Amino acid sequence: MDVTEEHNKKREKKEKQRWRNRVSLSASLPDDVCGVFAGSACLVKYSTDPIFDMRESILEMIRYEGVCDWNDMEELVYCYVALNPSEVHEIVREAFLSLCSN
Repeated sequence: MDVTEEHNKKREKKEKQRWRNRVSLSASLPDDVCGVFAGSACLVKYSTDPIFDMRESILEMIRYEGVCDWNDMEELVYCYVALNPSEVHEIVREAFLSLCSN
């Protein structure tokens, strides 16, 4: 193995470690999601302000996917509910309602 290959392997290992520290795990969308969100990636985030972070996550998805009708919004609500345990559903509800009230 030459110096360049060794350097590349070390760099790849550091990059993998860096991502491993940023993202704890990922989840999969339910199979019946077939709208604009079907190809979306799902990440788990630990938060000290879950309503704010959930709201920001929802806004990011709305902007990224260009959600502009209620059918897409309903599909987005379904994705958040399906991906989160029942203990988090109240946070999901509050985050969505805060967006609707603005």
